[in-house]
Amino acid sequence: MVVGNYPVLIVLLMGFFYPPAPKNILFFGDSLTAGYGLAPEEAFPALLETALNKAERKVKVVNAGLSGETSAGGLSRIDWILRQPIDIFVLELGANDGLRGLPLDQTKKNLQSIIDKVKAKYPDCKIVLAGMMVPPNMGKAYTEEFQNIYPDLARKNNAVLIHFLLDGVAGNPKLNQADGIHPNPEGHKIIATNLRSVFEKLI
Repeated sequence: MVVGNYPVLIVLLMGFFYPPAPKNILFFGDSLTAGYGLAPEEAFPALLETALNKAERKVKVVNAGLSGETSAGGLSRIDWILRQPIDIFVLELGANDGLRGLPLDQTKKNLQSIIDKVKAKYPDCKIVLAGMMVPPNMGKAYTEEFQNIYPDLARKNNAVLIHFLLDGVAGNPKLNQADGIHPNPEGHKIIATNLRSVFEKLI
């Protein structure tokens, strides 16, 4: 059999024997990302990895969530986290700052510094910001300023914005653990489902 276009054949054979390397997605966050109170495979990052790979998206998800993490804590450990290759960086921090009533100008500065470090190390990395909210008892001005952090940073950094990570989950007792804050396994399934379409467009 004679093949007239050898380069095309070679490319096809290379794609067969050497499939593209999976995209590395790193979730950098607090207890919500870490899957507080759950087994690692029940947390939404692991569920998302399974869903995307079933759709033949070929991804590797790294869960770098740490319970109790603040934006300052995240900034202090980001250099260590960036020692591994990253194609998509998901930043889910700030909620603990808000719950503690920390100064939001510093929160925003910390989050921007984390993004700057990611861009410096991996210029082609896609940035995703997971928006959060704080309870209304923090005061109207504080609550509004907190919510504006994420869209402001997304615009500034040309990042993809998830408007509210807990959309459809927050406030529903059937989808949260006894503390009313952390999603249960069913809640994490909903988060993963909500995020799937976002990441299918990025990969």
